[in-house]
Amino acid sequence: MNCPSTDNPTDNATDNTPIEISEIKVNGTVITPDKIAGEMQFHAAESQEAAKQKASEVLIIQLLLLQKAKDMGLDKDLPTESDVPSEETIISRLIEQEASAQDVTEEECQRYFDGNKEQFVSQDLMELKHILLGADPEDEEKRASAKQAAESLISTLVESFEQFEALASEHSDCPSKETGGSLGQITRGQTTPDFEEAVFKLEEGLAKDPVESKYGFHVVYIDKKLQGKQLEFEQVKGDIANMLMEFGQRKAIAQYIHKLVDESEVEGIDFEIGRPLTN
Repeated sequence: MNCPSTDNPTDNATDNTPIEISEIKVNGTVITPDKIAGEMQFHAAESQEAAKQKASEVLIIQLLLLQKAKDMGLDKDLPTESDVPSEETIISRLIEQEASAQDVTEEECQRYFDGNKEQFVSQDLMELKHILLGADPEDEEKRASAKQAAESLISTLVESFEQFEALASEHSDCPSKETGGSLGQITRGQTTPDFEEAVFKLEEGLAKDPVESKYGFHVVYIDKKLQGKQLEFEQVKGDIANMLMEFGQRKAIAQYIHKLVDESEVEGIDFEIGRPLTN
């Protein structure tokens, strides 16, 4: 029997229908079908055709940047442990020189904070412990028995709460029984939705009724409950500055790549530059 936890999403399957891959030329330099096929494995998509398009666009952009960097001599005199600098190092040097974002001012950070205060609120937090009386969702008889057992434990704890840890150790079907039933501190999104919805409505102290979840019935004690609150600008201005700087950098790189594409000759593909720049 498991404790409440978030469910793992399943990955979407990709259509593996074989497709034809043709070579691409970028300013006369060939990107081979084998290289495109190798890149496709890194780009999940609804179809092989879509994966091919994504992979092709990424390779075109990388090649354009590398060509420009070499044209500018940026592959020379690079500090490197090997005799030949990596393509990534050369491209990074180009980006740093040609597409760096401007520094973000405190006024810009304050303006963003003032217009988006709802983004800067601390999460509701609670510290709790529980005793899980486990029962399969499909076993009505077992669930009725688990509910009755939970109600009995609550009655016992109302009279003698100091027994909580011992009762958790004896009766709980959750691994937290080893720590007296403690789940520690939790915020929204850390447990299963049915359990979370119920416990975040509770006040501090021992819940008077069992909490039902897909795992069974829980005897719950809320030790501490803290409501989320509006954060001050000083608490988040560093995070805002980093976010705006990253956005500015992405925008500068996108604009620079658009410029390179406009100046280049790409053959063998219907090249849509907009999509990969926004990922």
